Amino acid sequence: MLPVKTKSLLKTPLALAVMSALYAGNLMAATESVERVAPESEKMEVIVVNADFSHVSLDKMPSSVTVIDAQQLADEGAQHFEDVLNSIANFNWSGGSSRPKYFQIRGVGEQEQYQGAPNSSVGFIVDDIDLSGLGMVSSMYDMQQVEVLRGPQGTQYGANALAGLIYLKSNDPTDTFENGVKVSLGDDDLQTFSGFSSGPVTDSGKLLYRVSVEKHDQNGFKNNTYLDRDDTNKRDELSARAKLRWYATDDLQADLTFLYADFDNGYDAWTLDNNGTNTLTDKPGVDNQKTTGVGLKLSYTGAKYFELTSLTSFANTDHQHAYDGDWANPDYWASKQCTAYDSDWNESGTEPCVYDYIWDKTGKRKTISQEFRLSSNQASRIFNDSTDWLVGVYAMNLKEDNDLYSEYNTWPDEVLQSDYEATNYAVFAQLDSHLGDDYLLSTGLRFERRDSEYSDTNQDHFKPSEDMWGGHIALSKALNDSHNTYAKVARSYKAGGFNMTLPAELADKKEFDTEILYNYEIGLKSVWLDGVLDSNFALFFMDREDQQVAASLQDPENPQRFILFTENAGSSSNYGAELDLNWYATENLQVYGSVGWLETEYGDYSYQDKYGNTIDLSGRELAHSPSLTYSAGITYLADSGWFANINTSGKSEFYYSDSNESKSDPYNIVNARLGYETQTWSAYLWGRNLFDENYGVRGFYFGNEPDLDWADKQYIRYGDPRQVGVTFDYKFM
Repeated sequence: MLPVKTKSLLKTPLALAVMSALYAGNLMAATESVERVAPESEKMEVIVVNADFSHVSLDKMPSSVTVIDAQQLADEGAQHFEDVLNSIANFNWSGGSSRPKYFQIRGVGEQEQYQGAPNSSVGFIVDDIDLSGLGMVSSMYDMQQVEVLRGPQGTQYGANALAGLIYLKSNDPTDTFENGVKVSLGDDDLQTFSGFSSGPVTDSGKLLYRVSVEKHDQNGFKNNTYLDRDDTNKRDELSARAKLRWYATDDLQADLTFLYADFDNGYDAWTLDNNGTNTLTDKPGVDNQKTTGVGLKLSYTGAKYFELTSLTSFANTDHQHAYDGDWANPDYWASKQCTAYDSDWNESGTEPCVYDYIWDKTGKRKTISQEFRLSSNQASRIFNDSTDWLVGVYAMNLKEDNDLYSEYNTWPDEVLQSDYEATNYAVFAQLDSHLGDDYLLSTGLRFERRDSEYSDTNQDHFKPSEDMWGGHIALSKALNDSHNTYAKVARSYKAGGFNMTLPAELADKKEFDTEILYNYEIGLKSVWLDGVLDSNFALFFMDREDQQVAASLQDPENPQRFILFTENAGSSSNYGAELDLNWYATENLQVYGSVGWLETEYGDYSYQDKYGNTIDLSGRELAHSPSLTYSAGITYLADSGWFANINTSGKSEFYYSDSNESKSDPYNIVNARLGYETQTWSAYLWGRNLFDENYGVRGFYFGNEPDLDWADKQYIRYGDPRQVGVTFDYKFM
């Protein structure tokens, strides 16, 4: 039986139309149904982790990794990374942007970045192009799989992967022609048009191509009642990828990737009354990102004693984040009464409020990176032919220019232009030794040098440089054909930095130190029930030294202004567990899910609030670190071609910020997808957040209402409400 709310959705005109189309399609293609379930002997397919040096299979990798493959992305109808991130155990995000780009893994990560130098705790890689801190341009169309590596990746990725790594791998070119188009329509004026083409360029089959494009538009679920518009929080997103694969010789393969994304989104998400739908702003904000990226991977296997891999990438990004900081309009504020003052700043009664505030930051970022890896082949194993080796060098240059302008009651408030450049150099090595009795010992080490320089129009100038190191030791053992266990110790780092535009009383916080994270982990990867059920389990403990904490103070003299800075908070510890399950219950039914348990705790850390009071956070949980995350899904495909998927995910409560005690409410979201599939076309009716759960994704606690004398108050931004729509997908040769 379907829930009552789901039944009501199926009675809408949109739903009736698609059901009619599905029924007609069933009559037309009764003999054309598609089989997606693998034969019995192939159900547990080998999933390769592309983010790993050796492209090891998931069941053999000594680390906690979640891989969401193309089939699950299709079954759940994922359009953007935002649609799948709740499926990942011990993973959270901060909703301070139009699309998620601030992530937390096991309680470690950023919640926002309003100013300063980019310095991510969670790496974000798309087809070997580094977009860390810029993850909002992450369309799931034509995606092969999503990989999330939990815990520090100090050997392979260094400074940008203290907490872990998100790696998106799109589909590669094919040696036969494949083409497809997809259209989705839904409420909130949703329109998504997608298409791809793949195949050989030459008759010899040595040059292959793949091109995919997606245009996604919707209004953004907000009604601006002041401007009488429903698109001030719009999503206007264009994503395109092109790949060329050239088999230059029998020993040399070249993969060239082009990436282009233009997200021209609105940002009108906050309200004074925490209304999830109606906004009042007169100057709605924007959240734009335009990224062009190029990646070149060369793989050479012709040498006698080594294999060579070269990774070259370039990315250029223009981004802008702006918002109406008073969250209302002149007419609204004029209807409120504020305290009036005489010329000596004594209270003299009340008068209509005047409050108008805008904040606007634009940035330009360029990154260039080069990595060379030499790895052993069959002829060059060492230590009596027992050990594979890999050595490499890495360099990356990042430049970012920012222009910040804010205005309070027509007067410039914060005006700052800044230039930042950082260059990282690293050398790394890894040994994978077969010790006998099915034991495998993996050791890795990375040394990294970071030189940076920052200057701005506020006369701040910094040139910090530092040397850092990370690595890992992992011992794994195949207990038998069905169970593989491991123990791992890893060390990683996050570079120190500096705070700009601080007042004199915070002069001692100008700079902060490098953060070090040690991760201790044991895990078990298993196959059960004659190969129809697999599980990945990990238990971990994380020890953070000189933890970097993003702090903020509201200026009591200028309440529209916040003083933002990062400081070290001594030590903290996180521990918990993750479990991923995948079960082919029958030839037609698949069940999958995940559970994450997380406990976080500050060490010795206290700070002073805007009134000078000491706030002690020692022993408190970290922000955006829910103790429980979970997801579950069921996919059914009938022999006749009828398809259904229902999936759910949820989180326990968590603190919104390190600077206050406000918390989210626990929530659970249910999505469903019903359709009909053939070998060439498919049609679906779908719904996201079916029960219209009201869930917070970001919260602030501060004073933003002058008629209340700037009294502190809880403000919450909510996630997307219920949405229903239809999708038609057609593939042809």
